[in-house]
Amino acid sequence: MISWFTHQLTCTIPWPPSLGNHSIQKFTERDSQPLKMFRTTTKVSALARSRPLLLATRAYSQAPMSFFQQDQLPANTVVRFVPQQTAWVVERMGKFHRILEPGLAILIPFLDKIQYVQSLKEAAIEVPSQSAITADNVTLEMDGVLYIRVVDAYKASYGVEDAEYAISQLAQTTMRSEIGQLTLDHVLKERQSLNNNITAVLNEAAADWGIKCLRYEIKDIHPPQNVLEAMHRQVSAERSKRAEILDSEGHRQAEINIAEGKKAAQILASEAVKSQSINEANGEAEAILVKARATAKGIAEIANAINNTPGGKEAVSMQVAEHYVEAFGKLAKESNTVVIPAGLNDMGSFIAGGMSIYNQVTKSTSTKPDPKPEQVKEIDA
Repeated sequence: MISWFTHQLTCTIPWPPSLGNHSIQKFTERDSQPLKMFRTTTKVSALARSRPLLLATRAYSQAPMSFFQQDQLPANTVVRFVPQQTAWVVERMGKFHRILEPGLAILIPFLDKIQYVQSLKEAAIEVPSQSAITADNVTLEMDGVLYIRVVDAYKASYGVEDAEYAISQLAQTTMRSEIGQLTLDHVLKERQSLNNNITAVLNEAAADWGIKCLRYEIKDIHPPQNVLEAMHRQVSAERSKRAEILDSEGHRQAEINIAEGKKAAQILASEAVKSQSINEANGEAEAILVKARATAKGIAEIANAINNTPGGKEAVSMQVAEHYVEAFGKLAKESNTVVIPAGLNDMGSFIAGGMSIYNQVTKSTSTKPDPKPEQVKEIDA
């Protein structure tokens, strides 16, 4: 009986004559019937070569298939348990009736039929490699991965014949369109932005199919060989440029450091000279002050001795006259020109002149008041 059914099925369903020569295996299985495998040589197109099992099953099965439908549809056994994250589309007498959610389901025999099984889990679809031309006329070979999920089992079953194939083709055309608006540099740098744009376009188009595109990821980008060589040369030139810049920056920084070091050394040297000069000036001032204080104190002692000692003034007058004669003698020795006062032959008058000078100085000082004790103490200090 099974052999006769298979023979009748093979004879009654013609294979499209536009397909190329290819040998494939086809599997047919009904609800409770055993699996029957047979081989036939037919003409298969490029689409059939990429997905032979799907086309063969559709060609030899009257039951439609959906995106995430299993190879074997569940049979109507009146009582069924729908698995988690799965939606069963039930038709009654060939017309959509309801969608069974996970859990217990009751079906009417012969009238209800589980026509589609939709998985609500996230699924990954590989987008085949394709050629795309960028805005700067560079041909790229690109492939990607598309992550989708069925959000409406009714639309996924009746809104599109083959949701996987449709969304895969839409992803390819969208990717070519988006790449055509970007240059090669932008494609390489803004991959995430490109993925987001493709995802947005896919969600807008796949809304009528009950499918949501979660994300799209570009796997590989293959530029032409000459472009790769140019990119390698560009990278080498960029690295050489960076090396030269870093080298020049190093020399520049070294020169700056040396100049700053010399500047700091000169500043420190000038500060040292300044400190030395200040210290020397302070020392000289201190020495002059100490000497002046000592001289003032000595003069005060001499004046006190002259005033308080009997015959002190006469002794001072005699000493002044001696110094006067001595100074005049030194003046004659040190210079060839000597000023000779009148009456030099008379030594007595000469000494009397010196004494008169002293007396005049004494009179002028005697008219001034004596210094107060506080002033004397200040001089002593």
